[in-house]
Amino acid sequence: MKVLAVDSSPRKVGHSKVKLMLDALVEGLRDAGAGVDVVRLKDRKIKNCIGCMSCWTKTPGVCALKDDMTAELFPLWLEADLVVHASPLYHFTINAAMKTFIERTLPVLQPFLISYGGETVHPLRHKHPHVAFLSVAGFPEMSVFDQLSSWANFIYGRVGMLTAEIYRPNAEVLTVPAFRHKAAEVLDATRQAGREIVLQGKVSPGTMAAVTRDLVEDVKLFHEVTNIMWKTCLEQGLSPAELNDGKIVPVPGTIRDFQKVMRFAFNPGGAQGLKAVVQFDFTGSPGGSCHFTIDGGRIEASDGPAPHPDVTVASDFGLWMDIMAKKKDGGQMFLEGKYQARGDLNLLLRMNDLFGQ
Repeated sequence: MKVLAVDSSPRKVGHSKVKLMLDALVEGLRDAGAGVDVVRLKDRKIKNCIGCMSCWTKTPGVCALKDDMTAELFPLWLEADLVVHASPLYHFTINAAMKTFIERTLPVLQPFLISYGGETVHPLRHKHPHVAFLSVAGFPEMSVFDQLSSWANFIYGRVGMLTAEIYRPNAEVLTVPAFRHKAAEVLDATRQAGREIVLQGKVSPGTMAAVTRDLVEDVKLFHEVTNIMWKTCLEQGLSPAELNDGKIVPVPGTIRDFQKVMRFAFNPGGAQGLKAVVQFDFTGSPGGSCHFTIDGGRIEASDGPAPHPDVTVASDFGLWMDIMAKKKDGGQMFLEGKYQARGDLNLLLRMNDLFGQ
């Protein structure tokens, strides 16, 4: 099987969840014996279709525009048995770069009109490759892909050309350290989807369920922490990519927001077999206490002090937020006496494991 995988994400390597998912899918396709060419549209020059119809009349089957699509990509597209359209979800459908690419495949059609399944269509000039769609979205609900899926099925599904639809909601958390174990399972399932496409011509329901599994259990908490992230970006004048590059965590402005961020960042895998209470006593503005109860890989946040905490961190709130944001080194601040900790100091050393860095 010859596969052309087209990635329309404009993001650079390390930030693109489309690339992350597509790389896993391509690995699975190749594992099963497919030959795969991967094309990143952001590195190519492709002009918009101008609707001149020259590819139907003056130069049948050949676009009049001179660019990478005409010279290289359309010939690759024609040779493929399967084309994977991998696009981020923009306004609930594929992005403009992918739409432009698809529109430029118009030369595969002839101008004449025929009836297919009771509907008017254009006959093919050449064999049309089968198609798979891969898309990612930040929202956690699968319903955000409904419009894209409807369009893909109308264009390709009704004529039997749609091989697979692979959609990953809540994709932004795939690179959040606290979710690395769940993310690995999603990527493993995506590799399996690639193998099944080659060997079975479709993706099994079980594999698709693993690809689309819920990553975040508490959607309300996800909303709240995401809003703290955007607030941090606004206050510091950063894009989300710059926030990520600087490994800056969302900076809480209140003790209640601090609890939300810590709950969201909690790494159950790093807390297996641990039963402990971690307390924070904050001075400055805002001042006050809160504590976290960790038991059986789960965490609960509570206001105020705990009756018997295993470790208590006493710090100025602003200082601890700077430590969280990696503006200051937590170990150095402790050695300099800028904050204190009492109780089981091994728990303090495990903070990165417990809260996903």
